[in-house]
Order: sequence, then structure tokens, then C-alpha cells
Amino acid sequence: MDDNRQDNYRGHSEHKSSGHCSRFRWSFVMGLMAILFMLAWDVTPVQAAKLPALKVKGTQLVNARGKKVQLKGVSTHGMSWYPEYVNQKAFTQMKKKWGINAVRLAVYTAEYNGYCTGDAANRKALEKRIDQGVQYATKAGLYVIIDWHILSDGNPKTYEKQAVAFFRKMASKYKNHTNVLYEICNEPNGGTSWETIRTYAKKIVKTIRAKDKKAVIIIGTPTWSQDVDIVADSPLKGYKNLMYSLHFYAGTHGEYLRAKAQTALDKGLPLFVSEFGISDASGNGSLNKDEGSKWMKFLKKNKISYMGWSLCNKEESSALIKSSCKKTSGWNSRDLTPWGKWLLKQLK
Repeated sequence: MDDNRQDNYRGHSEHKSSGHCSRFRWSFVMGLMAILFMLAWDVTPVQAAKLPALKVKGTQLVNARGKKVQLKGVSTHGMSWYPEYVNQKAFTQMKKKWGINAVRLAVYTAEYNGYCTGDAANRKALEKRIDQGVQYATKAGLYVIIDWHILSDGNPKTYEKQAVAFFRKMASKYKNHTNVLYEICNEPNGGTSWETIRTYAKKIVKTIRAKDKKAVIIIGTPTWSQDVDIVADSPLKGYKNLMYSLHFYAGTHGEYLRAKAQTALDKGLPLFVSEFGISDASGNGSLNKDEGSKWMKFLKKNKISYMGWSLCNKEESSALIKSSCKKTSGWNSRDLTPWGKWLLKQLK
């Protein structure tokens, strides 16, 4: 996969002054040249279009001025399986044409070639794709979520040691990237309690904060990130800029889950929908657009950020791209699944 990263253009200009120019004018010109020189020779293109850092205030994601911010975007599928969709043209198109302002990079921990189940070469490849994803997102003007995508492993403590090392590395590398958010456990499940998740989260948050003091951190919740009302009774204390995952699939999850979310909000818990769809919870089956519209109304009312699953052409209802489409960017309406077309209408 091509890196597609571009170096900054380095401009040079010459200024001539006649012997009759005043000392003041000469000083002004030289000062201007110095400024232009420093700008032209900036060799950190990922910082060139630096997005403002976000923070959490009450239940809301806000900018530095305290204005409410709602991130809207898409999640990749597992980057071991669909790495080709992590590319500059795709991210730029989704920003300019689809209207997204964020993207989520899903790093599966288990499953085939997961970060914790594959070999060292696979881990290195995944880390390279994360780095490419962060740089592509930054150049496109997008916020980017690095997602530790637990699923079949169920309990985040299964690979806690690996998670500590992973987030220490990520936080060290991206601590100066104001557009990076960390999601530390996608969907705890299998009966894993909030007490267990909370113990894990405390360790990972501490690890991240040792390197990155202010980045927003998203914490998964019990039962595939649904039991946010339980979490609201005893959230993690002692740290700022923490949010909690709420995931839903409108074909399965309806008013009862919105009621749990409202309870959590009423108790002051900041929510982030880091994954959702309008199929059933398996990621397949028929689409429930009516229930999906109710969810979007709820998210809009409460200014809750959301990431649609998933950017790939897998043959399932929750894929955004048709399985018959082999493009990895430059998509038009005919290339999108019914879910993809529906989501684009919500984004615009």
C-alpha cells in the first residue's frame, strides 16, 4: 500500500533592496523573510493543519472555547483484513464529499491476525497502518480514533499487558497530535462486569496520561458497550477528558437502549457512540431505517458524537461499500450499499 504522504513545498524568495531604502524598511523585509523561511521549512506536515484539541465538559465534547462539538464519521473494519481503505484519497473524499469530521481505526486484538494473536510482523504492519491512518486523517483535517477493538476476547484484561504496551507506544508517538483520541476497549462482553472493566480502564488511562496529558479517552462499557446506565453509578475518577462508549444497531436496539443512555446522561456520564449501524447487531440482516432515524434524532438532540460501521466492501448489511465495488476511493452513489447511502444523508 502506498504511503501517499507528501512533503511540504519549500519555497525560496529573494528580496533586493536599493541603497536608498530606509533602515526601517530593510528590517521589516528581513523580518518578513525570516517568518516565511520558518514557515516554508516546516518539516512536520502532519501538524500543518493542526485541529483544535477537544475536551470533555459535563456530558459534552467541547472545543477550547467551550463550544459543543459533535464528531461524525465512519469506522474502518479490521485493518488486518481491509487495509486498502486506509488511504489519503478515501479520507479526503469522505471529509470533502461525505461531510465527516472524524475516522476510527479499528485494531482487532484477537481474531485472525489480531494485534495480540498475530506474529511480530503482523503487529509491525498494523502499527504502520495506524501511523498511515493518523497521517492521512491529519492531512485531510479529520479527528482520528485509535480503537483497541476487543470483541471475541470479551474481557479487556485478557490482553491487558499488551494493551499497556500498545497505549504507551501510541500515546508517546501521538501526544502532540491534537486530533487523536484513544478508545481503550471496544466492546467488553461475555458477562464482563463494570468493576472488571473499570480496573482495566484505570490502568490504561494512567498509562496514556503518563505520556499524553489531555487527549480524550473513550472507555468501553459492559454488554457490548450498552450498559452505560450501570457505569454512570461509578465512573472512573481522578482524570479529565474521559468518555464512555455507547454502541447500537437499530435493527436490534431501540427505545430501551435509548432509555439507558438517557439515564446515564441524566447522571452526568459523557457518551460517545464510537460504533453503530441500522442492521441487526450481527452486522447483517435487514435495515431498520425508522429506528435509525429515532436514534439520529436522539444523538442530535444530545450532541453525541457517532461513528458508522464500517468502511469496507464486505458482503454484509453493515458495510458501506457494495461487495461488487473494488474501488478504495472515488466512490459515487452507485458504489454504496443502502446503509452507506442512508448514512451519507445523515452526515450532510
